[in-house]
Amino acid sequence: MSRFKYSVGPWNVHEGADAYGPSTRESITLEEKIKKFKEIGFDAVQFHDDDAVPNMNNLTEAEIIEEAKKVKALLDKYEMKAEFVAPRLWMDSKTTDGAFTSNSDSDREFAMWRAFRSIDIANALGCDKIVLWLAREGTICYESKSPVESVKKLIDAINKMLDYDKNIKIMIETKPNEPVDRSVCPTMGHAMAVSAATIDPSRVGGLLESAHAILAGLDPASEIGFATSMGKIWGVHLNDQNGMKFDQDKSFGVENLRQAFNQIKVLMENNFGANGEYIGLDVKVMRTEKQEGSYKHLENSLKIAKMLEAKAEKFDYDFQKKCIKERDYEALEMYVMELLMKG
Repeated sequence: MSRFKYSVGPWNVHEGADAYGPSTRESITLEEKIKKFKEIGFDAVQFHDDDAVPNMNNLTEAEIIEEAKKVKALLDKYEMKAEFVAPRLWMDSKTTDGAFTSNSDSDREFAMWRAFRSIDIANALGCDKIVLWLAREGTICYESKSPVESVKKLIDAINKMLDYDKNIKIMIETKPNEPVDRSVCPTMGHAMAVSAATIDPSRVGGLLESAHAILAGLDPASEIGFATSMGKIWGVHLNDQNGMKFDQDKSFGVENLRQAFNQIKVLMENNFGANGEYIGLDVKVMRTEKQEGSYKHLENSLKIAKMLEAKAEKFDYDFQKKCIKERDYEALEMYVMELLMKG
């Protein structure tokens, strides 16, 4: 029995297309995905705004809410919850040059419209969290945007969202690069600073994704720990990454097992989930996987996470204290390795 609740997004089951090649699998309907997520053992579903309401740009505000209510009925059917809604601002033709930090006034207005509609959708789905993955909030040509004004624009956008709904909470999902070259908010430290500068810091926190921390040259567990010390780690996306390459979203723990263990360990030590938080598994199935293996990466990631929970439960804190007292870090390091490698 896991101590955590786990979530997953419909985009984690995809057709296999990438920047260099076409789809390799058939599409699966949202209802089929939700049904399978429940069978695998997930507790909640993560949503982009247009996961819940496709073609939302062509709908009225009232129509968007009605469509979202249909998805809520689908979640209820399979006894699943919605964790959050994230405006997918990086995929629209109006956000080519960014969204909240675009150089275009009309594009920034559109970004706020989508952000407000995401809040409406979240309310219809019964959740109170909005995730901001600031995918295009940065530069591809450094001199094209002021780093000072960009941060101010981001804070202003978050303030407008906080003012639009007095109950909504904002989670900033940090990433240092890709698709931009330099991100406005690349790390948890940046997210905490942005939070402190808003009109209501108590409603602005962080979401740490393992791969994004690795891309910044940081340890994911340390990023989780930093935000935890501020009381602001409200979500995690656990996955894995082979070095500082493109964002791979590999199954959790398959590349950096000890790093994965320490992520689970720090979450357990600090009672993550006590306030209803979910562990998200944001992983992608390999492009080469056949149709019938569309969910294998999710099953594997959930299994690894729960196995690491069991390892962390066995961690000998008395031995840790002894090693620390004696400064015998070689013994402590070997203890961790033996714990991970023993059956």
